Amino acid sequence: MKTIYFDNNATTKVADEVLEEIKPYFCKLYGNPSSMHNFGGQVGIKIREAREKIAVLLGCDPSEIIFTGCGTESDNAAIKGTLAAYPDKHKVITTRVEHPAVLSVCRDLENHGYTVVEIPVDRKGRLNIDQLAESLTEDTAIVTVMYANNETGTIFPIEKIAEMVTGKGIVFHTDAVQAVGKIPLNLSKSAIDLLSISGHKLHAPKGVGILYVRKGTRLAPFMLGGHQESGRRAGTENVPGIIGLGRACELAMQNFSEENKKVRQLRDKLEKSILEKCPDCMVNGDPENRLPNTSNISFEFIEGEAILLMLDKFGICASSGSACTSGSLEPSHVLRAMGVPFTAAHGSIRFSLSRYNTEKEVDYTIEKIPEIVNKLRKLSPFVPKQT
Repeated sequence: MKTIYFDNNATTKVADEVLEEIKPYFCKLYGNPSSMHNFGGQVGIKIREAREKIAVLLGCDPSEIIFTGCGTESDNAAIKGTLAAYPDKHKVITTRVEHPAVLSVCRDLENHGYTVVEIPVDRKGRLNIDQLAESLTEDTAIVTVMYANNETGTIFPIEKIAEMVTGKGIVFHTDAVQAVGKIPLNLSKSAIDLLSISGHKLHAPKGVGILYVRKGTRLAPFMLGGHQESGRRAGTENVPGIIGLGRACELAMQNFSEENKKVRQLRDKLEKSILEKCPDCMVNGDPENRLPNTSNISFEFIEGEAILLMLDKFGICASSGSACTSGSLEPSHVLRAMGVPFTAAHGSIRFSLSRYNTEKEVDYTIEKIPEIVNKLRKLSPFVPKQT
């Protein structure tokens, strides 16, 4: 059975071009890039080239890029590094719909004497900008707001928020893990201070990430040890990951229009057909400001976990907007924050596409979804009985 992969917000396949690029750095060009000899030095040159390629995609200076192990490390480094750089400030502002890589850090900080404000969102997942503005005080060390939500695809007005926050002398960080490669960035003309990226979300290998640090931004090192990354992040570099990420960023630039046209069209076709063929369904998120590849659909009166299990039998990979796949019966914190009714939030499925998906795959999924939903609703005790 062929696998149809609609879970690209969880991870992406490594692009063939990326795989070919990194192969030599496992067994042939395996030198340490920090070594004095030429065998290692030639690897160091390749890391520098990768940094330059990434800088082109981000619209920043290569010196503003720090390589990390993943997006989670980048988020941790941004938040904790800022707090260490501003020890007299004890307030952090974030949102209720952040990825756990940010929310878990912020909630842990509350156990260490910090004040954390979580800004709410509306029914479409849009941020309450006025409340964010009112929360800014002299004691605020950092504001961290994701660029685009990983579950619903809702895009926040990050540039506007960044200008508002940094205009008050407060550090602004954004988790852009889902946005890079899908939304155009030009950080040289942005007020963003810190920005996180994860390689495996844009067809690079797992185990590599980036933290962009705008020149002049105060940030204490998160990892101490050697001199790597100009003393900003110790540890021998993940050479294949870094070089692969550089190539992936090149490909993202080349395929940007396809990501925003072809992928969006496939997503819209999938979404429109499901809504037409399945009653009592709704799309979660902002329909006007959403990632081109993401569709979060709630199927009322049935469990998302059951839908996923049946999709899997047909070789279709998606993910649940509900946390029930991890053993919890509670809907996701994102949908709860949006006020999605329990009967809908509990049956939420996220489809996230990539440029490798085809119309044939979408058609096959459109064929199977109504069959699955009808079968599960017949078995569900929660479906309202007709009178």
